[in-house]
Amino acid sequence: MATIKVGDKIPEGTFKYVPYTPELESGLACGVPTSLSTNDWKGKKVVLFSVPGAFTPTCHVNHLPPYIQKYDEFKAKGVDVIAVVAANDPFVMSGWGRVEGLKDKILALSDTDAKWSKELGLDKDLSSFGLGTRTWRYALILNDNVVEYLGVEPGPGVSVSGADAVLAKL
Repeated sequence: MATIKVGDKIPEGTFKYVPYTPELESGLACGVPTSLSTNDWKGKKVVLFSVPGAFTPTCHVNHLPPYIQKYDEFKAKGVDVIAVVAANDPFVMSGWGRVEGLKDKILALSDTDAKWSKELGLDKDLSSFGLGTRTWRYALILNDNVVEYLGVEPGPGVSVSGADAVLAKL
């Protein structure tokens, strides 16, 4: 499964995302995707968690909401950046972020074709469900792009990649 482990430096990667602007409050606005490099995280403490898909039941109801609810707790523990990543395109991730009320608190990053997650050994073939290649459900705590915590879900549901598990490791 995962080829990355605690103590490893993450591979360099670039994600697409739509930065939050007040104009996005309109359901008719789409925003303009921009790029974010993992190099932007050098010298920072980052919590990144991955979901198989935006708007999918477990991700939408059980995985993302606790991170939003506990945002202040993450910040109080010195986290500079919180990001959610999925293989969905940046417009879907932006739409999901707007529905969930992320605004500029949690970045909704697109890992197109799970390319970056594959470099971590954390991609998953969900073609049998009509979803194609997706990211595995996992969480990382990064300090200066070095893995301090890796929680990969052993099966369905949210446990080791959830907000409470990650907070306990900070």
